[in-house]
Amino acid sequence: MRGITILGATGSIGQNTVDLIARRPDDFTVEALTGGHNIDLLAEDARRLGARLAVTAHEDRYADLKAALSGTGIEVAAGQGALMEAAQRPADWVMSAIVGAAGLAPGLAALERGAALALANKETLVCAGPLVLETAARSGADLIPVDSEHSALYQALLGEDMTSVERVIITASGGAFRDWPLEKLAAATPEQASTHPNWAMGQRITVDSASMFNKALELIEAKEFFHLDPEIIEVVVHRESLVHALVGHIDGGILAHLGPADMRHAIGYALNWPARVDLPVERLNLAKIGQLTFEAPDPARYPALAIAQRVMRRGGLSGAAMNAAKEVALDAFLDRHIGFMQMAEVVTRVLDRIETDSGLIDAAFDLDNVLSMDQIARAYAWENVNSGVAAVT
Repeated sequence: MRGITILGATGSIGQNTVDLIARRPDDFTVEALTGGHNIDLLAEDARRLGARLAVTAHEDRYADLKAALSGTGIEVAAGQGALMEAAQRPADWVMSAIVGAAGLAPGLAALERGAALALANKETLVCAGPLVLETAARSGADLIPVDSEHSALYQALLGEDMTSVERVIITASGGAFRDWPLEKLAAATPEQASTHPNWAMGQRITVDSASMFNKALELIEAKEFFHLDPEIIEVVVHRESLVHALVGHIDGGILAHLGPADMRHAIGYALNWPARVDLPVERLNLAKIGQLTFEAPDPARYPALAIAQRVMRRGGLSGAAMNAAKEVALDAFLDRHIGFMQMAEVVTRVLDRIETDSGLIDAAFDLDNVLSMDQIARAYAWENVNSGVAAVT
């Protein structure tokens, strides 16, 4: 039986992973599950899967989790140190689905001991791509992407000669505001940004989809994971969300990966890699679908894409700075301190300031420097947020 740990079990990726594992109880043992404030769901899943350890990231919720699992024999822990302990437990396969930069250190801990890491946390490669890849190479750990786009690229590139790759195309739905008049975007509310046309996801990633900051992170992630020249990575708006990525070769041929808008495909591929198994996902009926549409993204509507290109060209720790500033800007938007389009303005201002200090942005890629950049960029971002920008009502 294969030992499994799920970091971020109560989020949308974690819940889809739980679903797949629960369908095959004879194939997996669950070492650890971690979550946040949703104690009831974390406890329910720990009991359902027979987890050895359940961890909440919040120390003040330890008593609640302890009470919820009383009498089960399941170990209970809380706090950041406990998250690291969960990652270091002897599971063969670890799902990295903690949202944001908080997922970096636990993911690295799993890689350092040689566990296969299914990477759903975009920020891990955006903030510290060289460090993550070097850690995996040194320990011999398998690193398997779980984002639908990167899973698609991974599958499309399998066995291919990378020197023949001419272009890599990542698709985007366009998010909640893809048809809104540009002049209305400044007044868009968090509630309006929190509904995705195709995917069922958590609020933060759904808002990031509306701004295309999630796609900006995915561009950087693709560059790092597949060692791509930024100039060959493209984004195309594909409303149906059925083509997840395409790879173009120097002979003019393009290989596309199609699949349903269901994260269990990418999760299941990573869970069972290198084998393929039957998964409980919809089979596409192309005749019924009828047509697939593609269009170029509007740079005025999605300024995050230009920010990603800037970060990929600049390199160094600019990815960590961008991600930290983005997380602060998103928090500020959700709390109505800034408007929807001002999120990109905050990130741009932070990069402008960070890039004036080459000693800072070009510091060595180690965890301390990445975390230091994260904190500095967050502080700069909050300075911008608190500089008198009008709130959305």
